[in-house]
Amino acid sequence: MQHANSTLTPRGRHRMVLLVEEHGLTFEAAAAASNVSRSTCWEWVHRWRRASEDERRDLGCLRDRPSRPHTSPSQVPEAEARRICELRRRTGWSPRRLADEPDVARPASTVHRVLRRAGCSRRSRPEAPAVIRYEWPCPGNLLHMDVKKLGRFEEPGHAVTGDRRRRSRRVGWEYVHSIVDDCSRLAYAEIHDDERAPTVAGFTRRAFEWFEERGIGVERLMTDNHFSYTKSASLAELLDRRAVRHLLIRPYTPRTNGKVERFHQTLMREWAYALEYASSDARREALPHWLEHYNERRSHSALGNRPPIERVRDVSGFDS
Repeated sequence: MQHANSTLTPRGRHRMVLLVEEHGLTFEAAAAASNVSRSTCWEWVHRWRRASEDERRDLGCLRDRPSRPHTSPSQVPEAEARRICELRRRTGWSPRRLADEPDVARPASTVHRVLRRAGCSRRSRPEAPAVIRYEWPCPGNLLHMDVKKLGRFEEPGHAVTGDRRRRSRRVGWEYVHSIVDDCSRLAYAEIHDDERAPTVAGFTRRAFEWFEERGIGVERLMTDNHFSYTKSASLAELLDRRAVRHLLIRPYTPRTNGKVERFHQTLMREWAYALEYASSDARREALPHWLEHYNERRSHSALGNRPPIERVRDVSGFDS
């Protein structure tokens, strides 16, 4: 980017014009003083002389003019361009497909330029749904539950080390089961070898007990529509015995369960991929320590930069 006071900006050109118009220098002398050629000096002085008072006042006559020609005789006629654009909107065809149509009979590159000039070379994206934020007033009013799948490994791979020559040998999968309180963001998680219904039911029972130890009574549980949640008799019996209402999100709408989805993002960034673990077993051993940090010390922006346990104490009055 040129400096605002460099020679060939409008301000610098104005100084060069004044050398001729007010100080009486010749074109050669003004050009030498401005470190430009005589023809360049001549061009800007004559443009200044032909300009109106308004153009001189804001130095508009000394600005660069666009290189686009005033007329384009070979450009596709306006009526034909409108017809191409209308066909594009009606069919959604690509420029190559449109070029094959008898009514178009233009090269695909020309059709693409017509569409781009009209602003319809790309299909407009559908309008994003409105973001509806909510937060239940008390801890335990609603818990969010989900599972995150992670690969096991016996040595760290390139995803952590950054060295593409190091590739860890996959030895199966493990599943991080998580439950997050909607009000306080207090979180509980365990790692298991599967996500089957008995595993989910056992994890949910232990999670409820963990929340109850902290003075939180569970009223509702929200999950997606995975069969381990919807077809599990053991989970249904657990929820019925504890009088916990089971809420299901609308299919293909994970944002409804967004708090646990967001927790998993933080979990991956600050625990799973934060360190170069020697193996997935070492990573598993680190999870309880990270959870304790998350719940009791890590600040949370949605909670006024306080940890979740402080929100629990503030709202419920329970201090442990």
